[in-house]
Amino acid sequence: MKKILLALVLCTAFSALQAQERLTDKELVNVIYAMGQMYPDGFTLDLNTMRQPAEGLMVSYKETQNSFDRKSLPAVIKHARAHENLVGGWYDAEEDKYYFDSTRAFPEDSLAAAVAFARENEQHTVYVASKDINIWTNYEQKDLRVILDCDMGSSTDDLFALMMLYRYMDMKRCNLLGVIVDRMGKANADIVDVLNNFYGYPDIPIGLETQGIPDPHVFITYHNLPYARSTDGEPIFKRSVGDNGSHMESYKLYRKLLAEQPDKSVTIASIGFVTSLSRLLQSGPDEYSPLSGVELVRRKVKEIYAMGGVFGDAVEPDYNFKAAIDFSLKFFELWPKEIDIVFSPGEVGDPLDYRPETVIADMDWTDLHPIKWTYQFLNCDTGQKMWDPQAVINAVEGDALYKLSPRGWVTLTPNGETIFKEDPKGLPWTSIR
Repeated sequence: MKKILLALVLCTAFSALQAQERLTDKELVNVIYAMGQMYPDGFTLDLNTMRQPAEGLMVSYKETQNSFDRKSLPAVIKHARAHENLVGGWYDAEEDKYYFDSTRAFPEDSLAAAVAFARENEQHTVYVASKDINIWTNYEQKDLRVILDCDMGSSTDDLFALMMLYRYMDMKRCNLLGVIVDRMGKANADIVDVLNNFYGYPDIPIGLETQGIPDPHVFITYHNLPYARSTDGEPIFKRSVGDNGSHMESYKLYRKLLAEQPDKSVTIASIGFVTSLSRLLQSGPDEYSPLSGVELVRRKVKEIYAMGGVFGDAVEPDYNFKAAIDFSLKFFELWPKEIDIVFSPGEVGDPLDYRPETVIADMDWTDLHPIKWTYQFLNCDTGQKMWDPQAVINAVEGDALYKLSPRGWVTLTPNGETIFKEDPKGLPWTSIR
């Protein structure tokens, strides 16, 4: 009988809406309270449409955060009427209370603004309506300075790794100093330019490798993404560097960025070839620093998280290292032994199959997104797994989600095989918990 009465209350509300009649605040109290009973896991209600929004980042206002019974609802409704006409509800199991709040909505590509507002209003979470998930906001903000080194333009896991760094930037979890593209070709750097602009960081510098591997294998040909046009011939995605512009030489950007940072402050997330890193290590003094590349790395870099290596029972080549074997061997030879390399081997990402149909479905909240465009118009069902994001997550989150191997040394063979020998004075590699 209780459920029937609640349903009648909601039907009355919808009937009034269809008749274009504004509900009184007393009627709204009954409707919202009924929704609290009907949706014990929580809800968000648009008072204009009397429907739950299908998308948006929802954050509660501090002024109404202690409203937890029917008597408090008039004040919540009054506040919502004066602001965005959104009311939310959620059940606190620890206190056995159902809270009601006046709510503010942000677009789903505005996480930074939503998190900032949540912190200002002492809210612990941001609710993502399209995903029905909560994002915590009471995490520790870090002074983490990251350089991403990627081989953008082939596997799509690079796209997701960079996307995650933007989101970490939104949440003040790290500062992305720059992006190195170690796959030659301006189009590959222009992809990063598109993503920089799409996610609201157009000024992040991009370095492009010009002396790397001439023709590495391309798994997914999304290098045309920056030049996508609408039916009327207009660019679909914004860029900062035009068709006739250029990107800085990758190892030079490395030298510039490292020289500008405090000692032992930079974390490198390497998720592609090590061509640019190898050239950095072999570089000499220049206008950015009087130090050699090895000494500059030794002074400025704290650690490097590298997507690479195969450490299972089988001895087999690692793709990234083998594809640029001469550069890789030089990297292993010159990298300062006192700076940790935390390897994220292929075995960590192998089980993470993010299917194309799932990617597109997860982005149904928007019609225009560079990653969604890639999956809509290209064949991305090529066996690619989410290898690269693992090194990025490990770099930002530390070891909370992973466990490390014993420390040891990794030797790279001329065939691109990674041989691990345990040694308490050596380096760790990661495996999934």
